[in-house]
Amino acid sequence: MTPAEPRKHRIASLPADGIGPEVISAGLEVLDAVASKDGGFSLIVDHYDWGSNWYRKHGEFMPADGLAWLRTADAIYFGAVGDPNIPDHISLWGLRLQICQGFDQYANVRPTRILHGVTSPLRNVGPGDLDWVIVRENSEGEYAGQGGRTHRGLPEEVATEVAIFTRRGVERIMRHAFALAQSRPRKHLTVVTKSNAQKHGMVFWDEIAALVSHDYKDVTWDKELVDAMTMRMVLRPRSIDTVVATNLHADILSDLAAALAGSLGIAPTGNIDPERRSPSMFEPIHGSAFDITGKGIANPVASFWTAAMMLEHLGEKAGADLLMRAVEQVCAAGILSPDLGGTATTKEVTRAVVEAVRGMNA
Repeated sequence: MTPAEPRKHRIASLPADGIGPEVISAGLEVLDAVASKDGGFSLIVDHYDWGSNWYRKHGEFMPADGLAWLRTADAIYFGAVGDPNIPDHISLWGLRLQICQGFDQYANVRPTRILHGVTSPLRNVGPGDLDWVIVRENSEGEYAGQGGRTHRGLPEEVATEVAIFTRRGVERIMRHAFALAQSRPRKHLTVVTKSNAQKHGMVFWDEIAALVSHDYKDVTWDKELVDAMTMRMVLRPRSIDTVVATNLHADILSDLAAALAGSLGIAPTGNIDPERRSPSMFEPIHGSAFDITGKGIANPVASFWTAAMMLEHLGEKAGADLLMRAVEQVCAAGILSPDLGGTATTKEVTRAVVEAVRGMNA
């Protein structure tokens, strides 16, 4: 009997700025090891050098037909965008947000848990005590890009930043969050808003959450104000499972979550189009980190976990599980980068994960 041909997935590699090239290169090395070990799939990688250096040469962060090129991929593996010499709002809107909004990747999913071998700054909290998924609305809200400035430079200058909440936008992210909570063992969702002070958009969120909940009878849910949620994350982490919040609120809460799990250097995210009309984009959340760029000490674990999320999205769950078992094994062995209190370099962590993958049962 002729062996089946490996499933092929086309990946758009977009390292961009700062430590992005370092961690995405490490991630691709590990992905290659996983594909070889698994044997059931292979990756075709297209490399794109868009980012701040491209902007300096061309006056834009990506070509005008950039989205068309990315659309040929099954998934996008993204590093980080940001340069100390370019205003952040220009770089963010020039590349990352242009892709997220251009492909309507409306669900930003950020899992957080304490890996074995990693110490949380929280007392008496270890693996299993903090295991969350934060779902962030990724297409509108506070980052809709609506607003403006008038009378620039004058005493009466006005700047507005308008948060946009649509019924379609809120309902679809709420359904995605409830469904995700439903798929997890605890089947519990916390809806985070600020509806005591923001009586229009946030009350709207609460109302839609209540309506959607009727379609997920097996999911228990509660509501929390965003400021109270920060305290709950620190003081009662075991009470949390799945969380859904607005673009801004979840952006902030997920950074806190990563810190409580040990470091921003381990935190992954997926910018997902659940309907799969366009490729989804996967990225570590740590940013470009120019202060450590080129020093060889960037933590690649976030890019590995991100790669595992990407594999699972592509239907390669066995490969994703294999990769995460290898990452956990390496962390448990104490092979940690400086942000986690270790001394290992990016290359040393990468080499250890590759060796762990090769030595595991697929």
